[in-house]
Amino acid sequence: MVLNQARTPNGSANRRPSSFANPTSDIPGLPARQAAAKLLAAVVDARTSLDGLTDEEHGHPAYRALEGRDRALVRAILISALRFRGTIQAAISNQLDRPLPGNALTLSHVLHVAIAQVLYLDVPDRAAVDLAVEQAKGDPRTRRFDGLVNGVLRSIVRRKAQILGKTPIANAPDWFVARLNEAYGEERAKAILTAHLTEAPVDFTVKDDPAGWAEKLGGIVLPTGTVRVARREGAIAALPGYEDGAWWVQDAAAALPALIMGDVRGKRVADLCAAPGGKTAQLIQAGAEVTALDISRSRIKRLRTNLERLDLPAEVVEADLSVYEPAEPFDAVLLDAPCSSTGTVRRHPDVLWTKSPEEIEKLAAVQFRLLKAAVRLVKPGGRIVFSNCSLDPVEGEQMVERILAEQPELELEPIAPGEIPVVDAFLTPTGTVRTTPADLPHEDPALAGMDGFFAARLRRRG
Repeated sequence: MVLNQARTPNGSANRRPSSFANPTSDIPGLPARQAAAKLLAAVVDARTSLDGLTDEEHGHPAYRALEGRDRALVRAILISALRFRGTIQAAISNQLDRPLPGNALTLSHVLHVAIAQVLYLDVPDRAAVDLAVEQAKGDPRTRRFDGLVNGVLRSIVRRKAQILGKTPIANAPDWFVARLNEAYGEERAKAILTAHLTEAPVDFTVKDDPAGWAEKLGGIVLPTGTVRVARREGAIAALPGYEDGAWWVQDAAAALPALIMGDVRGKRVADLCAAPGGKTAQLIQAGAEVTALDISRSRIKRLRTNLERLDLPAEVVEADLSVYEPAEPFDAVLLDAPCSSTGTVRRHPDVLWTKSPEEIEKLAAVQFRLLKAAVRLVKPGGRIVFSNCSLDPVEGEQMVERILAEQPELELEPIAPGEIPVVDAFLTPTGTVRTTPADLPHEDPALAGMDGFFAARLRRRG
């Protein structure tokens, strides 16, 4: 199929009259596809977070203009288009004599949105194709390619089974694959990339009785004590136990840093960068007197709301960690630092297309600054747990090496095998914790895996 094809397969110009040049919302389903293409452009071209774009109050105007059902469709389209971006791009390339020109970004987004529906969503093929053609016709930037859109998509519809039956390719940027291979070796890197193709389950940290809550929620109890449920439709707030504050949503990996803090009963512990509050809740449950700190007012609001629902008391402080001065040093601090979030790709496939190696280096610099600030908040002999949800050693293992080299008052406090049995499977040779999406295997892929996390336990010398 030639790139400049702008006619239908039968050779007709297939042009609408000029009065129809700009499709309107009276074509059912079209505004949702237009919104999906705009948001996909914002993610991959402008490196904008998908969560921000689809925020119910402050998201992209095209998204907020839609009804609830169409908003859900847009999110489903985008999740699939980003999760399988490599496969979709390969499918397009196989239909063209040469690649799309560099200035044909809008055309590319229209195709990706349509193919995501054809290959991965329960949308009639004809609807996905016809709406994409209408979308192309209605945009001056893509109008001359309406025939190409029609031809490419109809060919992919015919080849759907063949495309889906192929061995999965690396649906990730080359730089990310290279860094995974370097950090984990090709075999484990491939397992991580394969895990990214399955949507993450929902994990719950429960206040008590994990087995009972697993039965009530229709899930299983993981070896870590987390209750896991396969992803399903419906609001989390409608599940049993929500109103009673019996549990909170927290990936199994995210629950580990608070556990390696050890016995915190009666101790003053600061949870730095605390929102949304899962680790704060764990520390309170474990008997600590917790100060929860965050710099963001909106995140602080969310943190307070979550703690109120859980009926768990904490001192909540809105402050910049780098200048925060407590009345007296803490017995221990937990810093779950802002990071590239490359460990959360199963939940947030946009991460791979909004981050870059340069961004990782910048975030590592922020983490180092915050970690140095955290050290001064803990009293001599006190414990510091540093963690984040990145798969990159620059933000994990290498960060700890760097802080130990530059802060002589710090020492690594390795976690010994058997000391905290639930983390034994994730211990590194140096006594830190490293998880990946390929960990926690299960015969049902919908119940397997966990976020990529790193955590280390440090001590300020007395």
